[in-house]
Amino acid sequence: MARRVLQDARGIPIPHIATPSLSCSAGDVECCPRSVTLIIVNWNSGTLLATCMEFIKKQTIQPDHIILIDNASWDDSVATLRMHDRVTIRVSDRNLGFAAANNLALAECDTEFVALLNPDAFPMDDWLERLLASADIHSDIAMFGSRQLCQARPDVLDGIGDLYHWSGLVLRNRHNVRQCEADLVSREIFSPCAAAALYRRQALVDAGGFDEDYFCYVEDVDLGFRLRLAGHKAMYVPDAVVHHVGSATTGGKHSDFSVYHGHRNLVWTFVKDMPGILFWLLLPLHILMNLASILWFALQGRGGVILRAKRDALLGLPKMWRKRQTIQSTRIATVREIWRLMDKQIIPAR
Repeated sequence: MARRVLQDARGIPIPHIATPSLSCSAGDVECCPRSVTLIIVNWNSGTLLATCMEFIKKQTIQPDHIILIDNASWDDSVATLRMHDRVTIRVSDRNLGFAAANNLALAECDTEFVALLNPDAFPMDDWLERLLASADIHSDIAMFGSRQLCQARPDVLDGIGDLYHWSGLVLRNRHNVRQCEADLVSREIFSPCAAAALYRRQALVDAGGFDEDYFCYVEDVDLGFRLRLAGHKAMYVPDAVVHHVGSATTGGKHSDFSVYHGHRNLVWTFVKDMPGILFWLLLPLHILMNLASILWFALQGRGGVILRAKRDALLGLPKMWRKRQTIQSTRIATVREIWRLMDKQIIPAR
C-alpha cells in the first residue's frame, strides 16, 4: 500500500525524511541573537500534540520558529494539526527515536537558543519567557530546566531536573513528591529533563547533539553529562512551569520498552562519561547496582527484559569505549567538579 502523503493546514505536502543526520557545526550558520527555536518530537501522541500546540500559541514570548519531527506516526496526530506559519513539519518514514529526531531538527536551527518540549508537556503561558529571562541573567549557563508538575496531580512534582547517582543510576530529581517551598527556589542542577528544557544552541552543536545510539531514554542525561564535561552548567528555573503526562506514548515508565532502553543506556552513560579516576573507583558500585537491578526485576517476573537490556549494553561497550576516549580527551571540567555534582547518598535521593 502506498504511504499517505500528509499535508499542512494550507494543503502543502509535508516532505518525508529518510536518512537524517546532524550536519551543522560551529560556524555553519550565523546565530540570531536572543532568538529561539522550539523542537517537538512526535510519535503517536494522539490529541496530546494538538493540546500542546494550543498551549504554545498562548506563550507570552513566541518562538521564532517551531520544528516538529514526526517519527512515522500512524495515528494522524500531525495531519489534524492547524499549524501557523512559523512551523516546519518533517515526517520520517521510520521511527528515528527521540535522540536522532532532535538532531535532525537541530541541524536546521540558526537561533541562539533551542527549546525542547514533549507533546505531553503543557507549558504555562510564560514558560518560554521565564526560561529566556533566566538565560539572560545567567550568561554562563548553557542548560535550563523547568518545574515539571504531574498533569493528573498538579500539587505533585514530576521533577525539577535530573540527578546522577554515583552508582550510575539516573533519577528525576523530586519525582512524584508533593512540591514544597524549597522547590520554588532556583538552583544548579546536574542536567535538565529534555521534556521541557532550554539550551544554548552552539553548546549542543559543539557537543554533537544527542547520542543517536541511545534511541530514547537517558539521552538527555548523557547530553547533560557531556556538556558538563565540556565546562557548561545547568540551572533549574522554578518559574518555568509545565504540566507533564510522562511516557505517554511508550507504555509508561515501567513498560518493557522503558526498562530496556533506560537500563541499557545508563550503562553506556557511565562508561562514556564518568571521568578519570572516578570511573575506576566507582566501577564496582556501578556493577553492584546493575546486579541489584537484575535481581529486582527478576523477582517481579521481568527477568527477560532486564537481562536483554544488560546483554545489549555489554555488546555495545566497545563502541562506547571509543566514544569515551573522544569525550574524555576534550574534557574541561575537573574530576572534583563532577564529583561535587553527583548524588552520593547511600539511597538515591529524589
